[in-house]
Amino acid sequence: MSGASDVSSNPRGIPRSPFVERVEDYVSEAEPVEVVLKKFQEAISKYKFMEVNLLQRRKVLEEKIPEIEKTVAMVKLLVEKQDNAEPLHTDFELNDTLYAQAKIEPSGTVYLWLGANVMLEYKFEEAIDLLTSKLDTAQGSLKNTIEDLAFLRDQITTMEVNTARVYNWDVKQRRDRKKESA
Repeated sequence: MSGASDVSSNPRGIPRSPFVERVEDYVSEAEPVEVVLKKFQEAISKYKFMEVNLLQRRKVLEEKIPEIEKTVAMVKLLVEKQDNAEPLHTDFELNDTLYAQAKIEPSGTVYLWLGANVMLEYKFEEAIDLLTSKLDTAQGSLKNTIEDLAFLRDQITTMEVNTARVYNWDVKQRRDRKKESA
């Protein structure tokens, strides 16, 4: 898109949409109204594609953060039980609807699922450090995702306004030409 506006981006590289103040700056012999409108629609489509991906990312993060928080709380509980030298009695989830009773003797270590069917043993302190780091990263990522979604909504709105301005300008130009020829 040509034009007088400065096109920048947000901190994560999503381009800022230009605001069309003067349609004449965008429409020319080289770029007729149809071409400009097509470019604007392509930009809107790209923004909406990014929005869908970010909405999915937000959903995953909103599910992941409480899981990490529960895991941190459980490791801290194990540390507390180890300090008191008492076993932990709990119901252990085997499946969505199947539980077994368990007696856990705190051993100073915990096994964490890292993903891709990988489980590693960590000392309590290491586990808390790792989980806290993952939690901080996930919360930062969620914050950025929410900011990006708000930014994208603004860009989509701006491009929709731009499209309407160019379309209305074109209708007025056609009407003026029709009056002149009549």
